[in-house]
Amino acid sequence: MSIQNSILESAQKWLSDFFDPEVKKEIRAMLDNQTEELQDRFYKTLEFGTGGMRGIMGTGTNRINKYTLGRSTQGLSLYLQKQFGKTGLKVVIAYDCRHNSKSLARTVAEVFSANGIQVYLFSELRTTPELSFAVRYLGCHAGVVLTASHNPPEYNGYKVYWQDGGQIVPPQDGEIIAEINSLDYQDIKFEAQPELITEIDTEVDEAFMEASVKNGSFGVEGKEDLSIVFTALHGTSITAIPEVLKRAGYTNVNLISEQSIPDGDFPTVESPNPEEPEALKMALSRGKAIDADIVIGTDPDSDRLGIAVKNTTGTLELLNGNQTMVLMTRFLLDQQSKKGFQGNEFIATTIVSTPMMQAMAKAYGVECKTSLTGFKWIAKMIRDYPDQHFIGGGEESFGYMVGDFVRDKDAVTAALLACEIASWAKAKGSSFYQELLNCYVAYGCYRERLVSLTKKGMDGAVQIAEMMRRFRENPPLTLDGSAVIRIDDYQNATSKDTLSNATRTIDLPKSNVLIYTTEDGTRLAARPSGTEPKIKFYISVCGAVSSVNQYDRTKSELESKIDRVLKDLKLDE
Repeated sequence: MSIQNSILESAQKWLSDFFDPEVKKEIRAMLDNQTEELQDRFYKTLEFGTGGMRGIMGTGTNRINKYTLGRSTQGLSLYLQKQFGKTGLKVVIAYDCRHNSKSLARTVAEVFSANGIQVYLFSELRTTPELSFAVRYLGCHAGVVLTASHNPPEYNGYKVYWQDGGQIVPPQDGEIIAEINSLDYQDIKFEAQPELITEIDTEVDEAFMEASVKNGSFGVEGKEDLSIVFTALHGTSITAIPEVLKRAGYTNVNLISEQSIPDGDFPTVESPNPEEPEALKMALSRGKAIDADIVIGTDPDSDRLGIAVKNTTGTLELLNGNQTMVLMTRFLLDQQSKKGFQGNEFIATTIVSTPMMQAMAKAYGVECKTSLTGFKWIAKMIRDYPDQHFIGGGEESFGYMVGDFVRDKDAVTAALLACEIASWAKAKGSSFYQELLNCYVAYGCYRERLVSLTKKGMDGAVQIAEMMRRFRENPPLTLDGSAVIRIDDYQNATSKDTLSNATRTIDLPKSNVLIYTTEDGTRLAARPSGTEPKIKFYISVCGAVSSVNQYDRTKSELESKIDRVLKDLKLDE
């Protein structure tokens, strides 16, 4: 095959003496054969995006390796020095169970230290929420976690947190990207200053778990009667969730031992993503066998949470992220109401999550702030509104944040909160599921579905861009027969009323997202994923339910409506 000259030149630069001998050997072999593999590894530089990097591990500019991460760390080091001065800088680093995470974390620590920055490095794998907590606990200027979240085993990643414990947002993200892009690989300082690297573990663990129990438990009854099945899916949550549940008073916690051992191959699942039912198959089987009340699973870095609870027939049913978020938020609002609302409270959600959050906020008389997709934007809200009290919030992608002691989605505290709700409900003769149905009666029955289309490689990126272009230039006029009355284009920051042709400005940072809303409340959102080679479509529909007994019928009607929307858009193929 013919390889572009730019790709060959990019690869040949990795033959200089700066790169390790084994790297140069691998590059020479690829240059000799000039395969598609060479093209994929060098057709672009793996970008440091608005939250960090995520990609396949290996040699090359389009891969996660010591050089691509070293360049990002060098740029971040220089940026920190410009912002805070060259003395007294501190960062904290954590890593998950993935292959090479520990060695890459050590490399990142060495680059920071080579730039004169004090580094706190977790001695073993830890959860992402603990890293977020540790940034503020240790008084650091930034934090880094090595993780690819729920991506396949060949991936790894690098997420950056600012001094407030939240992921970087504007203007820091763009300024850091500019700093990184100004560097060559030869600019990386790899000569570590070992005296500046301190390993941490127990002290921070204790502080984090104490804070998790404090924020996630509410003195409910029935803890000893709640039967829990928990799986870490080979990830980091095994270091925190069992102990947090124990300290909160839960004694009947059944671990899936086969999935409790951290393993970057994730050998017992096709994907370590609790959003996918197959990932919890083993835990659900155990739950059925012991008649468990609740089954909980987390992704590798323990920020996403999957839950299954008994439905009205006593069968364990997987909930989606919207359902879990709604019930957790309602429970927290009820707890706050017992203390009394002060008028400055708010909950938070994202533009592609269920509109029920706004309906519920209205019912409680609190504000619901809505952000772009991603918890970094919810963390930014907390920072931007210091005089307001954040109760809790989440998004459809199986993430939730309880209070503000962690500034990212936190499956550790959310797992505890889920058990608190289940215990409280069971003790009063109800259930987690029954309380969810009560929400549908109170605020409307919302049903959502996510369709993700994977488009890998250079051609995939082109296909995704073309799909978004077509939706912009030829927007749907109706969805299931209901006229589209509003088009929100977050890339252009415009919201258009199609009936009056009036346009208003969206007061959020620009993002490549399109949302279409119809006259009957049906909503379609389209966005390319920021972390995976996917384009995602979010469909939301709603209907009224006057009693719990009507739920099954209304649910079926709404699911059929979603099917018709997907068929109209040719997304059901």
